[in-house]
Amino acid sequence: MPQTTVRRRALLRAAAFGLGVSVPVFVLAYLVRAEAPGLTQLDEKTIVAATGFTREHPTFQQALIVWQELLQARWVNLAGALLCVWVWRRHGLATRALWAFGTLMVAWVLQLGAKGLVQRARPVVEDALEHAPGSSFPSGHATNTAAAALTLTLLVWPLLGRRGRVVVPVVAGTVTLITAADRVFLGVHYPSDVVAGILLGTAMAGASYIGYRGWNAQPATERTP
Repeated sequence: MPQTTVRRRALLRAAAFGLGVSVPVFVLAYLVRAEAPGLTQLDEKTIVAATGFTREHPTFQQALIVWQELLQARWVNLAGALLCVWVWRRHGLATRALWAFGTLMVAWVLQLGAKGLVQRARPVVEDALEHAPGSSFPSGHATNTAAAALTLTLLVWPLLGRRGRVVVPVVAGTVTLITAADRVFLGVHYPSDVVAGILLGTAMAGASYIGYRGWNAQPATERTP
């Protein structure tokens, strides 16, 4: 099969995956912009319940704040960049490392653009626990963490043994879910913000990888999942 045909099909599969996973994000964005009563009420009730629980448990609140700082995009992306360098220099997977780094950067920029398009106001919480700048939809923490979790898991996949291929995805998924919950319990994002963030991050990283695998002919030393 001609290389151009292979690449074209890979790009089509990548686009189909990205759009398919992003459909719920588009739906949520529309409902947010339309201020749909059902979604608004659910978001508001969840925020009140979550922040009330956090306020009653100061140790839990402090743990959430620490997690919030550790999972800031700059630290996640820095750690991801260092892992890319290690995979490149230690294992010689240069194209894979460059793909992962590029995906992290593009995902970070695109989530900022999505925030600018929707421009949802942050939750208004009485006796606020935390304050965060910028728009609320989608959650930047959730988007960036989901994109990084999937991207970095795929980056190291050829280097993992049987146990690693269970442990690494479980840890990556758990970190993503805790980060999403953190935003809601601190009252800086609605549940719909973090759901959209996880889906958007997954869509971008997954589509990028599908395109990467089809577009780049990989050396025999690079085993892919």
